[in-house]
Amino acid sequence: MNDFLLQAAIYLGAGAVAVPLAHRLGLGLVLGYLVAGILIAPLLERVGSDHETVQHFAEFGVVMMLLLIGLELQPGLLWSMRSRLFGLGGAQVLLTALVIAAGLLALGLAVPVAIALGLILALSSTAIVL
Repeated sequence: MNDFLLQAAIYLGAGAVAVPLAHRLGLGLVLGYLVAGILIAPLLERVGSDHETVQHFAEFGVVMMLLLIGLELQPGLLWSMRSRLFGLGGAQVLLTALVIAAGLLALGLAVPVAIALGLILALSSTAIVL
């Protein structure tokens, strides 16, 4: 239990420092959390964190990221931009997925795997940009 509390304190402390710093630099909150996660990775290895605990925190972090994205969206603004969002946004996701899938095919991955990974990475980059 003490390991869990130590890890939770590290995660929360890193977020409490990184997010205001990212905000001051004019960056998004999600980017602040990502940078915090990258910076504390070596520290977590030293305290002996196991992968299962980190996975639980990561899953919670994804839920929080999606909540933050939802809170920052304005439905009226989205509705007024619907033609651009569906047209250009859809084209961006499709083009990104195709480029990534083509690169993975060139590396020797199977077609279904390359397409699946291309779509996953295209959608994840879209969420971060949003």
